[in-house]
Amino acid sequence: MNNKLYIGNLPYQTSEEELKQLFSQAGTVSSARVITEGASGRSKGFGFVEMETAEQAAAAIEQLNGTELLGRALTVAEARPPKGGDRGPRERESGTDE
Repeated sequence: MNNKLYIGNLPYQTSEEELKQLFSQAGTVSSARVITEGASGRSKGFGFVEMETAEQAAAAIEQLNGTELLGRALTVAEARPPKGGDRGPRERESGTDE
């Protein structure tokens, strides 16, 4: 297990500081980030928290997955690395019909 966690179903008004405070219940938080839309800066409703150790990350999943924050049940899971080679729509331009 790595130390980075995916946090889903975040209330849109949650700040990075609030996220850090919440996860500090499980251990030392190295970083907390709420993902926002580029132009508007509005939260996309998810974020990432990095704990100091894998043990603390596991404890955070155990303690906080399903916990309600402002009426929304949080999804807390180990973050997965981005998919490699995902090129998006241009990937289909192979000249063959699907």
